Amino acid sequence: MASNETNQEQNAIDNLNDSLTRASEHVANNKKIIYWCIALIVIFAAGGAAWYWGYLQPSYKNSQNAYFQVETKANGNDSIAAVEYAKVADKFGSSDAGKLAALQAGESFYRQGKYEQAAKYLKEFKTKDDVMQAQADVLLGDSYVNIKKYDEAIAAYDAALRIASGNDQIAPVVLWKKANIYDAQKKYQDALNCYKQIKEGYPTFSFGNGITVDAYIAREEARLSK
Repeated sequence: MASNETNQEQNAIDNLNDSLTRASEHVANNKKIIYWCIALIVIFAAGGAAWYWGYLQPSYKNSQNAYFQVETKANGNDSIAAVEYAKVADKFGSSDAGKLAALQAGESFYRQGKYEQAAKYLKEFKTKDDVMQAQADVLLGDSYVNIKKYDEAIAAYDAALRIASGNDQIAPVVLWKKANIYDAQKKYQDALNCYKQIKEGYPTFSFGNGITVDAYIAREEARLSK
């Protein structure tokens, strides 16, 4: 009996990825457009300021050129993009272009199902833009889920929530992802807390599956009462 319960729990965890992917689709659909727009603004704004003050360093210019050359080299091929962006990130990691390359490398590896590599580069991405950082943290969490590092996934989701708690397009999705993990691990109180946060903080959020947040809350409460 104990073996069957363990297998059931593992199967539930293994099935997490489909629901996690569906939960984040409406965020991910516009993500790449946001990244590129902000990337162009950040790089060219920084470049303009550097030229203005006369402090444009060769390494900065090289990192900028290397970043923009990847798209030409990759031509829409994720395998090439991942490798080339990773090279830029490894070489120019401290620059804006290097950090953006780490993000793009992480995304490209993720789309190929190379979740270890995706996590490696997504961890290197840092920005002061809350939306970009939160979405990168969410994708980092998804990468960890796929390699069954659930504690790390929860930590990444929590990082996203700390900077996007007021964003009704990101925060409730992240809470739902956390709840799915807790459910699979039979941590029903933790899952209940997540659903209650959704109900209290994001009452208009739709799960897109016809199930209301009240139904999820009732389910967790029923599990806890057994």
